[in-house]
Amino acid sequence: MIERPVYNIDPQAFWQDPYPDLAHMRAEAPVAYVPQLDAVLITRRDDIFREEKRIEVFSSDQPEGLMTQLMGQNMMRKDGAAHMGERKAIFPAVSPKTVKQHWLAQFRSATARILDDLAPRGACDLVRDFAMPVSAEALKAVTGLTGMRAEEMDAVSQGMIDGCANYAGDPEVEARCNDSTRLIDQHITEMWQSVSGADDYSLLRVQQAAGLPEDQIRANIKLAISGGQNEPRDAIAGTVWALLRHPEQLEDVRVGRASWLQAFEEYARWMSPIGMSPRRVAQPYVLHEVALKPEDRVFLMFGSGNRDEQVFARPDAFDIHQDISAAISFGAGPHFCAGAWISRALIAEAALPMLFERLPDLSLAGEARFGGWAFRGPLEMPVTWAKGERSR
Repeated sequence: MIERPVYNIDPQAFWQDPYPDLAHMRAEAPVAYVPQLDAVLITRRDDIFREEKRIEVFSSDQPEGLMTQLMGQNMMRKDGAAHMGERKAIFPAVSPKTVKQHWLAQFRSATARILDDLAPRGACDLVRDFAMPVSAEALKAVTGLTGMRAEEMDAVSQGMIDGCANYAGDPEVEARCNDSTRLIDQHITEMWQSVSGADDYSLLRVQQAAGLPEDQIRANIKLAISGGQNEPRDAIAGTVWALLRHPEQLEDVRVGRASWLQAFEEYARWMSPIGMSPRRVAQPYVLHEVALKPEDRVFLMFGSGNRDEQVFARPDAFDIHQDISAAISFGAGPHFCAGAWISRALIAEAALPMLFERLPDLSLAGEARFGGWAFRGPLEMPVTWAKGERSR
């Protein structure tokens, strides 16, 4: 065994662009302790793919973890039968059949309304004015919190993900997270006793029908909001940005040489909206001759694995034609994202095709700023088009 490698980062630079540091770690220290994050980072794709399944070592049960402390112990922070039991309970809300037969039409209807309001303007910030409300309206329907405004949904999601990544212990970030969870609880309480029909497949109703305890229902809805708003929002805007910067690839999609799903999934590999998932070491373990001790905090760096030079032909390029079958954008083990089918439908069958059909001359009007490493996406994205453009 070797002494645990230490890799120091500049937290601000890492937030702005983590990829140079991650590439260096993959090459020189694929299992390294980062003092600024107080965690061991695992950065190679095949290591992540293999070790995520080893739940007896890399446990999702993290009683002292930020997510558990701030949001309650949701199903993402459980292993084995406890995790699978709750996953089974929510399946009727997120299954491929439910997405196809129930949610997709609602996603398209909401996206059409947003585009109707947007088209006459001729310019917008695509993150704030399109990607955010499209994602939020979908999440309102799926969670059952239909009384929440889109702006509220986005704000509470951001508040929680900031809180869950608050490894520096900033009290203001923690306070915003606590405000966010309180607001979600208020909306859950408001909807708790509302009448539901046989066609109500919301997370609130299917968990109630499965008989889950109230605290678990609330925790799992917070989990869905913490990832279910920012990931589609960032992937919608980010994929549009990537396609506009690669017009030849956009044309390939438009004429059928590639699909909108290929574009989304390549973007999710290249600029992983969810770049990390934490684990707790449950028993002594050695990886690449590095000894890990019980209670060590480990970060599985999906955003790094998705750019592994040993796996992908053009890891640092956006290329919708390259083989990305090894991508781990939605995870790799028993915690594979339960909302994957919802994201694929919302982004590849509603948001992207409807946007480019309605606004065919859409173009970038300035630089898009990106940020984040645990969660990464465009912060703003100015675009323009011909006012009132309509090709439907």
